[in-house]
Amino acid sequence: MNKYNYIKLAKKSAGKQISELKKINKIFNSSFSKAVESIYNCKGKVICSGVGKSGLIGRKISATLSSVGVSSFFLNPSEANHGDLGQIDKKDILLVFSYSGNTVELSNMLKYANRYNIKIIGIASNANSILLKASDIKILIPKVQEADPTGMVPTSSTSITLLIGDCLAVALMNKIKFSKERFKVFHPGGNIGQALLLVKDIMVSGSKIPKIKINSSIREASSKITKYKLGLAIVMKNNVVAGILTDGDARRSLRYNLKSQNIKKIMTSNPIFISENSSASKALGIMNKKKITSLLVTSEKNLNSKSKKLRGIVHIHSILQFGIK
Repeated sequence: MNKYNYIKLAKKSAGKQISELKKINKIFNSSFSKAVESIYNCKGKVICSGVGKSGLIGRKISATLSSVGVSSFFLNPSEANHGDLGQIDKKDILLVFSYSGNTVELSNMLKYANRYNIKIIGIASNANSILLKASDIKILIPKVQEADPTGMVPTSSTSITLLIGDCLAVALMNKIKFSKERFKVFHPGGNIGQALLLVKDIMVSGSKIPKIKINSSIREASSKITKYKLGLAIVMKNNVVAGILTDGDARRSLRYNLKSQNIKKIMTSNPIFISENSSASKALGIMNKKKITSLLVTSEKNLNSKSKKLRGIVHIHSILQFGIK
């Protein structure tokens, strides 16, 4: 039997970090606001930097900024000392993370930025550190107690540094009026992108919709269904959807020589509509439940109207193509 109670130890560590993280409220001052405004007004790129674990945090914050449309990349200070300083432009901003603020590898990069008047936002816990002395905007991290048995291993300090970076990003997102729609643009793949995908993003619309008049012949209808490759045609009457004619129904009519058959008698009346603002996953759920391969799309406000205006068609192939399950 192991003498250590790992659950108790984990809860103790978590409790210590949660307690220390509350100190973050001290840094929400004019310097924090200036940092957000400076990043918002930046005409170049936001270059995140840091060494060791602070470097990992810098990479993460850079990735977060990029994912919300703020042009950013991570610069390794050690590599910067060997030629990568050329990546920094006068229009850029350096966002530098260092809990101690005295990491030696930062020195040359900071001198370069100061020499060429490149703005630095420094995040450190030591007001007299080389980082904050070189910074145009100084964000002072509160001193925190680490949550490991020795009180030395970066735990609470890395947590609070990461939290500060995320708070900067979130404040900036509010400033630029970031939305789900914008996030979707920068994050089309993965589970998040799929969850945000709307019917209007993947529907067929405009001239790509196979429409036929209600008085068209079966042969005309069949020809249009074949041409548009959606397995159906939309039957229209006075610019309003009257029904849908499937490929199977049209072919059966031709096979049994029912060329003169009235489309109205073989079409499916009252087809199922979905709002263009519904999620693609909801559309797939309806298709699976109804055992159909397509849904007609209309606007949100027109969904409950008897005379629905057609905005598009969403097909199961389009949904599966985007990996929606």
